[in-house]
Amino acid sequence: MATMDTLDPDACYLALKARDTRFDGVFFTGVTSTGIYCRPVCRVRTPKAQNCRFFGHAAQAEAAGFRPCLRCRPELAPASNNGLAHWSTEDASQLLALDAARLLREAADSAGGGGLDAGDPGEGSSVAHVAARLGVSERHLRRIFTDHWGTSPMQFLQTLRLLNAKLLLTDTRLPVSTVAALSGFASQRRFHAAWQARYGLHPLQLRKTTPPDAAEQGAGFRFKLPYRPPLDVAHLLGFLGQRAMAGVEFVDLDQRQWGSTLTLRQGGQRHTGWVVARFDGTHDLVHLQVADSLAPVLPQVLQRVRHALDLDLLPEVVHAVLHEAFPEAAGQRLPGALDGFAQAVRAVLGQQVTVKAARTLAQRLVNRWGAPIATPWPALTHLFPAPETLAQASGDDLGALGITRQRQAAIQALALGVAAGSLQLDTAAQPAATIAALKALPGIGDWTAHYIAMRALHWPDAFPAGDVALHHALGLHSLGLREAQRAAEQRAQAWRPWRAYAVIRAWHATAAPPTEDTP
Repeated sequence: MATMDTLDPDACYLALKARDTRFDGVFFTGVTSTGIYCRPVCRVRTPKAQNCRFFGHAAQAEAAGFRPCLRCRPELAPASNNGLAHWSTEDASQLLALDAARLLREAADSAGGGGLDAGDPGEGSSVAHVAARLGVSERHLRRIFTDHWGTSPMQFLQTLRLLNAKLLLTDTRLPVSTVAALSGFASQRRFHAAWQARYGLHPLQLRKTTPPDAAEQGAGFRFKLPYRPPLDVAHLLGFLGQRAMAGVEFVDLDQRQWGSTLTLRQGGQRHTGWVVARFDGTHDLVHLQVADSLAPVLPQVLQRVRHALDLDLLPEVVHAVLHEAFPEAAGQRLPGALDGFAQAVRAVLGQQVTVKAARTLAQRLVNRWGAPIATPWPALTHLFPAPETLAQASGDDLGALGITRQRQAAIQALALGVAAGSLQLDTAAQPAATIAALKALPGIGDWTAHYIAMRALHWPDAFPAGDVALHHALGLHSLGLREAQRAAEQRAQAWRPWRAYAVIRAWHATAAPPTEDTP
């Protein structure tokens, strides 16, 4: 991540003049003559270099007094943190600042602030909450965060919330009161006050400037989600398509389309619906449709889709580490998951069987316990079974589907943990602690835990070192399993912190047939 001190103004200006999409979201340009900040891909006339100030995050630009551009819309920029996974740094202070920003981003994308206070930016409860999770004092966190990001933690969070609100105001017709609540503000009054103080206009003025076609909803809500090229759409959709469960997911390679049903829990309530994403063949963006029923959790849905399709990746950062071993794979992404529980169950079913066999078992679970759902998409008819449902399923019922006793125990342990809230399987979870918790469950070993971390947590440094297909790809299959695992781990040290991406590239590169422990 770039701070104001590390950005090279000359390099930023060259990228700005070229409107280079690789830098979209990596920096923002504040124009002193207009008081507005833009993405580097903005199509307005290029400002003079002497009028430009460059910022590594929108919060820095807003703290400096700039307002977001209504044309390029900074809230649409791919996140500049890639899940804040730039862990190659060994600077403890920088790591703390990155992790704090990750928690604040997760809070901003959760309705009601994800447990953080959405009130006056001067209130300290939000910062205290993050500091407690990171195990440091509030004062230390404020100092480190401000030194790294050039803005306070609450200003950072407030910017994220306001940009989320700006997206919802522009691209939906939700009431302002609903937008305020979804963006994490405790009241509409506080939302209006923050909006007026930061942007100097009424929220509904955005809708007056919205082109008519952008406001049309059709079937569900519609959004455009940009990403940085390159992105190998065929590989990403092919990976997802091979593992798709009929009724729950679909992939259409010809239309470059992917869809899924999903369930989200928020504030004790359960929200169900569907999403369908189509990759634009001309522009570097995804056209997304979201069911109306998911309106109460729209920010979380958008975040999950971005993780599932890995839209926030900085490809050149990953490829700089992996290009020597995998030179032809710059566009390959790490497929995530909309539903961490479903992905974890799928990982258990994939133990020691082929991709096709695992999909067959997962399909049987859906056919037996998946709740039907009405959608405008014929291929989307069912939800994946809820944790509470599988927790109550008997061993005989699971066994009748061809699921072994060991996997039965693992599935029920996962279901009980997720249903009780003791096991979190999403990008907000701490990877090391979650992997340890998973390995403590019956029937879950290192391979399964790391594969769940790859997909459900979208952790870029996950590494299922015992994967047999990985050993084939690395030319280690002639060794014994333990020796091959040690050799794989040793070789992968050079790929940190992007080992999960190396695994995806290795699986794609190998011509070896599916073998045990291939997910």
